[in-house]
Amino acid sequence: MVFSSALFLSFFLPIVLGVYFLAQEKLRIYVLLVVSLFFYAWGEPCAIRIMMILIICSWGIGLKIESLIKQNNTPDSISKCKFVISVWNSPKSWLVLGIVINLSALLYYKYWMFFLNNLNYFSKIFHFEKLEVPIIPLPIGISFYLFQILSYLIDVYRQAVPAQKKIGYLATYISLFPQLIAGPIVRYKTIEEDLHNSKTNFENIFVGLRRFVIGLAKKVLIADQMAFIADSIFNSSIEAVPCIYAWCGILTYTLQIYYDFSGYSDMAIGLGRVFNFRFLENFNYPYGALNIRDFWRRWHISLSSWFRDYLYIPLGGNKKGVFRTYVNLYIVFGVCGLWHGATWNFVVWGLYHGTWLVLERGFWGNFLDKVQNIYIKRFHVGSVILNIYTWFIVMIGWVFFRASDLTYAWKFLKVMFDGNKDVPINSFYIATDFLTYSNLWILLMAIFCSYPIFNGKYGKFRCSKIESIFILILFVTAYVFAMTSTFSPFIYFRF
Repeated sequence: MVFSSALFLSFFLPIVLGVYFLAQEKLRIYVLLVVSLFFYAWGEPCAIRIMMILIICSWGIGLKIESLIKQNNTPDSISKCKFVISVWNSPKSWLVLGIVINLSALLYYKYWMFFLNNLNYFSKIFHFEKLEVPIIPLPIGISFYLFQILSYLIDVYRQAVPAQKKIGYLATYISLFPQLIAGPIVRYKTIEEDLHNSKTNFENIFVGLRRFVIGLAKKVLIADQMAFIADSIFNSSIEAVPCIYAWCGILTYTLQIYYDFSGYSDMAIGLGRVFNFRFLENFNYPYGALNIRDFWRRWHISLSSWFRDYLYIPLGGNKKGVFRTYVNLYIVFGVCGLWHGATWNFVVWGLYHGTWLVLERGFWGNFLDKVQNIYIKRFHVGSVILNIYTWFIVMIGWVFFRASDLTYAWKFLKVMFDGNKDVPINSFYIATDFLTYSNLWILLMAIFCSYPIFNGKYGKFRCSKIESIFILILFVTAYVFAMTSTFSPFIYFRF
């Protein structure tokens, strides 16, 4: 069940809102838990057992960690002859256990097939029998909710948050349906207090629904239209794609993935606000960035900040010399790429961005700083040049992200830079017929709106008649498109 589907918009959401606000305040948290589990079970009836097992284990481990910290039982305070007892009375040991349990689930369901397929690749070289590769269905959203669980356990260990005593509250935090499937990755400390606030707040309802409508419009009015063009090109035989259409394909995919994912984030943040949860922003106009460092401060903020706080800094960050900083960046972005999917495409995409971040920390970054200071008659030419540079680098990276495999990605890049000289442009257009006037206008609007032109303050409570009418028209238009268009799942659902 996706937010832009007829089932969700016409039945699930209205019923949930009705039941939630009719329920007593003390029961509303459990209403959210039930509807969230139902929401997840609707698409993954078997996978809900995995999530519940991990929630129960993590709840118990969190309580154990906090209990041991309060008792000040550390391995140093227990005699060496009781080493085994000392290990299991160490908060760190229980944290490691929680991390191992959760990562084991992720490694099995998401990466076991990938590991076996790569192992079989060497079977011909080393002459051993191929291993049977089982088909393991990937539970929807497992990468997102497991990262939330891990952040909760680590923060309890760091004493940044208290362990949640009530398993229902912890289960609600992890399974909360607005952000369960594709984020943003919400940390427990962000909404710890919100879990106890179930009062009806009309300002939150208005602001939340407005944000939801904006996200819905991004998805069905822009992202899905861009997807039609991008899919038409990427699903074609690369030998039949002219150079100009290859660039058109990656440009439209660049816009599609932004409006698709930021649209989902807007909808998640909006729905959370309706229920008094204040999720942090996940996007900040990333295509307005002036370099790749700036891009990653703006793109998928909840993920990039997660890797910064729970992987990059524990590895040493930039505190252990230049070489170690570069190694840490490659590790983080290699893992980041692999987090997105169990294929080498995503690994290459992650290392590609890691390489540019390494370069921008050195001589290349110094050069970009000089470019940024270029002015011509009070016009900030340097910023324009750097923004074009960012678009170019990011678009090249998206080729690896979108391509079906590395072979197709390399061929697609070759067409982009070397062309298909024997392929007439008109023949490809006639065969696909996707560049309509309406799609071209949407393309231009999508580029224009990817910059902070309006700089809207989503959190500010405004209820003017003009704005209310505009939001209503936008919702009706998006709703009609959602009802009449073909099914189009969010891109990040598969992660």
